[in-house]
Amino acid sequence: MLARTKNKRSQRTPTKHNALRAILPLTFAAGALTLTACGSQTSSTHTAHSAQANAAQTDPLACGSNTAAPLSWTSAGPLISPKEGDFAVKDPTVVYYNNQYHIFATINDGNWKSMQITLDNLDAQATTNYQPFSPGNTGSSAVAPQVFYFTPQKTWYMFTQWPASYTTNQNIEDANGWIPRVTLPEGSKGAYKGNSLDFWVICNDADCYMYYFKDDGKMYYMSTPVDNFPNFDPDTFKVADIEDSGPTNIVFEAGNIYKIKNSDYYLLQVEGWGETESRRLYRSWISTSLDGPWIAHHTDESAPFAGPENTTFNGPAWSHQISHGEMIRDGYDEKMVLDPCNMQMLYQGVDLNGFNGNYGERPYHIGVLKQK
Repeated sequence: MLARTKNKRSQRTPTKHNALRAILPLTFAAGALTLTACGSQTSSTHTAHSAQANAAQTDPLACGSNTAAPLSWTSAGPLISPKEGDFAVKDPTVVYYNNQYHIFATINDGNWKSMQITLDNLDAQATTNYQPFSPGNTGSSAVAPQVFYFTPQKTWYMFTQWPASYTTNQNIEDANGWIPRVTLPEGSKGAYKGNSLDFWVICNDADCYMYYFKDDGKMYYMSTPVDNFPNFDPDTFKVADIEDSGPTNIVFEAGNIYKIKNSDYYLLQVEGWGETESRRLYRSWISTSLDGPWIAHHTDESAPFAGPENTTFNGPAWSHQISHGEMIRDGYDEKMVLDPCNMQMLYQGVDLNGFNGNYGERPYHIGVLKQK
């Protein structure tokens, strides 16, 4: 699961990517390929395409009158810490609903389990006051969850893994309202064969898309009409077209997709790393379609979407990773809207200096990134 791969670029000719780049704003193309704001150049082929534009326009993540979106973040101390008996608390999902943050996450006490907590704010407090979470009180867990409100059915959904499944609730404030997990059908073409994890759902007006990973350098997905949700046909799964993907460390796991507010663009974030797995980070890609192709946005280790290189700590630097996390959405429904003028992210962080245990024992805490 944690195989190390050097940070290298795919050598394929990105025909679809170049075609999409030709209609994208200059500062976005330059930000992805020459990283105008943050600094690193990739291939001459890509540079030539970014040079086709002559008038600077706006990066989809730029706010207000800004034309570029240099990304830098601050983080205070941990928001949530493992309680006694737990090694880690990680993989958070969050919605802000009825003036409270509803957070669900993974814990590890020697086994993978899940928890829930409701907070009034996201100020650093290192709280351990979370509660065990078992959908339907069946003893099962919801590891690496994603929670959202599906407006057409007026129902809360949570997707989770091992196996691919979901649970529902009519009232997110009712901790006992979640039904037992419903397992997604496996189909006949091996859609979930292997270690399928980190499921993510987003919908537009017509269709709902479900994405997931297998720690093999690829992102998989399938879609279904909104009125057929959540009945995905696993035999229709596809591999997403992501620029410069291939190496495991580029597209690894924990991917999220958001609709950028007041734009035609979608933002894809995927966890990976550069030269060192112990310094995990998030890269980003942009597309005008949930089917892709996905164009490199902030993908260099020195200038990622979010990582150790562009995060400063208000106090001791308690984490050397920006690992599995989720943005605070502008809403809580299936559209997954992200406000580029108010970007915050829950993430799992850890300092692995001197640590010699296995992955499940890594002492992850949950923290908050705030855009500078």
